[in-house]
Amino acid sequence: MTALNRRAFVAATTGVIAAPYLSRRAFADDTIKLRCSLDTAPSHPRNQAISDYLGKLEEASHGKIKTELFQSGQLFADLNVTKALLQGQVDMASPGTWTMTGLVPDVDFCQLPALYSPAVEVYRRCSDGAPGEHVNKQLEAKLRSHILGHWLELGNENWYTTKKEIRTLDDLSGLKIRSPGGAGISWRIAFVHGIPNVTPWPNVPLALSQGTFDGFVSSDESVNSAKLYEAGVKYSYADHQFYANYIPMVSDTFWSKLGDPDRKLLRDVWQANVERYRAMSAKSQADARKTMQANGVTFVDPSPDQLVADRKRMIASQADLIRDTKLSPEIVKLVGDAVGSHS
Repeated sequence: MTALNRRAFVAATTGVIAAPYLSRRAFADDTIKLRCSLDTAPSHPRNQAISDYLGKLEEASHGKIKTELFQSGQLFADLNVTKALLQGQVDMASPGTWTMTGLVPDVDFCQLPALYSPAVEVYRRCSDGAPGEHVNKQLEAKLRSHILGHWLELGNENWYTTKKEIRTLDDLSGLKIRSPGGAGISWRIAFVHGIPNVTPWPNVPLALSQGTFDGFVSSDESVNSAKLYEAGVKYSYADHQFYANYIPMVSDTFWSKLGDPDRKLLRDVWQANVERYRAMSAKSQADARKTMQANGVTFVDPSPDQLVADRKRMIASQADLIRDTKLSPEIVKLVGDAVGSHS
């Protein structure tokens, strides 16, 4: 058996994704550089997933694609990274859905009352189904970017406060609440009679310690990875108000440098690993809550009856939410069809 045939045999028996690359090695002048920007810390599950993906991509391309990851907002905050993608200033990012609602309002569908405190399998009918596909097409056209595949899950988003313990949504009235961005989150803050404040994530620890706001919307792991219990977080009202996702995308400028096998490789490597990344995020969220409790954070978990009652209140005001978020009738229908009787 020749060396070439041996390599082909190994590829066939091990299911190597990068089969098109096995017949050649990238030379220095073939190298394509990929720069990725994230604004969360290296310990955050998004960073760990993207770092793993970039490493696997380099390996699968046999070095043809060289990657570089900029973390903790070294290049751009997520609120600004879509503009950087448009202008070709960065090659890859994975911004949260809430940061892109100004460009594509329908990405805010996760704020619909039917998806308040959702079971993950119900939410995935939307993110992996017709609503997600509808949003992806709009994002790719608007941002001149290419989405790699299924969204990267962060997990449930909750309320966190520094001085006042929250036992019902009514307790949030009058508090200044930091939103990560997006009209839908601001709508919910206003719905509970809070005062919305938008601050980029890298600036949150200082702003929190200085009392710029009284609380904020985030996830257990995001709070834990930033050690916000050291900046004053003492309480969490864990209502799982929406299920947060990041959307992995690369700029059209970078995409244009690739041949069809390269493009397929980017998507194949992502799809081969995204379910594992989702599982990693879920475990990180569970571990983060335990760490926060060990650091003095008190959690209140609303009862199922309370969640149903609050969801009904929000449904009664859904017309206001749709107006404020500019959700299209099409996305509202697609979500309703996907969620069905499980809302």
